[in-house]
Amino acid sequence: MSKPRYVPVRQCMGCREHKPKAELIRVVRSPAGEVSLDATGRKPGRGVYLCQDPACRKRVAKSRALERALAAPIPAEVQQTLDVLAGTAKA
Repeated sequence: MSKPRYVPVRQCMGCREHKPKAELIRVVRSPAGEVSLDATGRKPGRGVYLCQDPACRKRVAKSRALERALAAPIPAEVQQTLDVLAGTAKA
């Protein structure tokens, strides 16, 4: 009988639920201060995770928690991409 494979778990910043890392969106601030999305989960820098639930995305945007956690403003293109991924993009 083989040992079960380890699945990394991270906490969503919006709902505070622990979920598998692969199900979450990572936003990272690089050491140079640039904020971007990290599809690979391996970029260096300070990272925070969001689940794909639109309610979590709205909660984080309203409270500006993402900006506080990263200590940097979120660029418009990152904000738009997050909206598209969460399904809350405005037409």
